[in-house]
Amino acid sequence: MKKQINIEGMSCGHCVKHVEEALGEIKGVHSIKVSLENKNAIVELGSEVNDSQIKEAIEEAGYEVTSINNI
Repeated sequence: MKKQINIEGMSCGHCVKHVEEALGEIKGVHSIKVSLENKNAIVELGSEVNDSQIKEAIEEAGYEVTSINNI
């Protein structure tokens, strides 16, 4: 399963790395592609990961999740 997470608050490469690290700590996340230009992240999940887990990880890193969609 893939999800697109729209994120506000990223402004540089360090922000991208911060989001990648936060998502990488979630069990069941297999791949992560964060785009500063598109203000989003595409994650591939191997097991069921709750949207609230994703949102919490990103918000704890200091960014705002505006939406999470299955793709």
